[in-house]
Amino acid sequence: MQISGAQLIGNKKSNQGSQVFHAVNPVTGDILEVDFHEATHEEVDEAVKLARSAFETYKNTSNQDRAAFLDKIADNIMALGDSLIERCQQETALPTGRLQGERGRTVNQLRLFAEVVREGSWVDARIDLAKPDRQPLPKADIRHMLRPLGPVAVFGASNFPLAFSVAGGDTASALAAGCTVVVKGHPAHPGTSELIGSAIAKAVADCGMPEGTFSMVQGMSHETGGALVGHDSITAVGFTGSFRGGKALFDLANRRHVPIPVFAEMGSTNPVFILPGAMAERGEELGKGLAGSITLGVGQFCTNPGLVFLTESDKNEHFKAALSEAINGEAGTMLTRGIRNAYEQGVSKISDKGAVETLASGAKSESELAVGSKVFYTSIDNFEKNPDLAEEVFGPSSVLVQANTKASILKAASALEGHLTATVHGTEADLEEFADLFTILEEKVGRIIVNGFPTGVEVCHSMVHGGPYPATTAPQSTSVGTNAIKRFARPVCYQSFPMHLLPTALQDPNPDSIWRMIDGSMTKRPVEEL
Repeated sequence: MQISGAQLIGNKKSNQGSQVFHAVNPVTGDILEVDFHEATHEEVDEAVKLARSAFETYKNTSNQDRAAFLDKIADNIMALGDSLIERCQQETALPTGRLQGERGRTVNQLRLFAEVVREGSWVDARIDLAKPDRQPLPKADIRHMLRPLGPVAVFGASNFPLAFSVAGGDTASALAAGCTVVVKGHPAHPGTSELIGSAIAKAVADCGMPEGTFSMVQGMSHETGGALVGHDSITAVGFTGSFRGGKALFDLANRRHVPIPVFAEMGSTNPVFILPGAMAERGEELGKGLAGSITLGVGQFCTNPGLVFLTESDKNEHFKAALSEAINGEAGTMLTRGIRNAYEQGVSKISDKGAVETLASGAKSESELAVGSKVFYTSIDNFEKNPDLAEEVFGPSSVLVQANTKASILKAASALEGHLTATVHGTEADLEEFADLFTILEEKVGRIIVNGFPTGVEVCHSMVHGGPYPATTAPQSTSVGTNAIKRFARPVCYQSFPMHLLPTALQDPNPDSIWRMIDGSMTKRPVEEL
């Protein structure tokens, strides 16, 4: 499939913009082929208007047709073959194995949402039957279900060019919910974005979906994204990226004449607590495991463990030695110059703090955007005096905090802001003794891990990838897992409706054969059989 550098607006390509930008190879700094055109306000407007028009039809597509569409997107992505992996590797410097795995995750989550849509019970259908003879007042027939919001703006992420980008979880869940989508491709991998966007556009045509079900605009400037979020016909935003970027979109969305929800997954340091029994039993193993989690993907994961609390143990030195030895290799190449610069500034800021020791420092390679891993060590007293040590530094670094007592551990946990994850390593006795820690962490994060590491997010029905602000702008939601579909829907109640005007999910015969709550009980049976 040829890369054109144009916007994908419905079933056509457009390159009205006079400003161009290019993808850059992070290893060599070489500019890659193809001029990419910055989207104009007129192109953004056309894409959103098409999405608005298409929504009127797409929202009423059958479960079977919508599921087939999601499956077709997955098929078309796989049909891109090696050309997708090769272009993505040029734009990101990510290894082939990582990209092949991420492509598998991307198509698998599309197929998972197809299964959810095909089964259909996600709409949370509820029926309270009429009771005309009820005293002192009759009860009306009242029915409820989730309905799609409308056109959704999705922003691709830099660190997952496939799984959190053009056809990633936000796009998949929005399309599954019955929403049309306009994607803002990430400028760090525009060629990859266009290849994936073309695969989705082809699926729109293959499945006979209305033009405008999907569009994609590209650009380096903030103006393109601002025009998209500020458009009157956009009803929600999906974003994965930095705190600054997510907060800017959130603020913009709330300044609109009609504010809209922004589901932004932003920064997190993902605190890890290593309890004394676990340290005594497996300190060296924990050191090596933590190093692997810190450096995985050059630390460019939103679940990177950037903050570690240690309790008092005579095995702490063994742990630190194992961690330091494992860290001291080369870290690798970061995705963009901006990410590299922010990482270097972040670790320099920590290094300049008083009473902070550099425990381990990895070597840099010769590549254009190479960095070295960093692990720092400080006391709990110094940490409390310098709360900015808890701020995210996106990349392969972490701060170890010697907390010693249970009271200081609980105090530190209570002072945490919102994060995506928290991890606790402990023996059975540890976990019993520190039960209060879990009560605190439930209010601070979206996912708690016991005796594991936070890097690696399983795409499944029960996953929560979210958390309280500032980790996200919507702590009641998740951006990974099948519950992500509910972000892009809202409840609608139908009272005293004629049967033929009701959505099929609420009709008495239950033609979709879904689970429904009828008068408080879950059943698949038609109303007439109750």
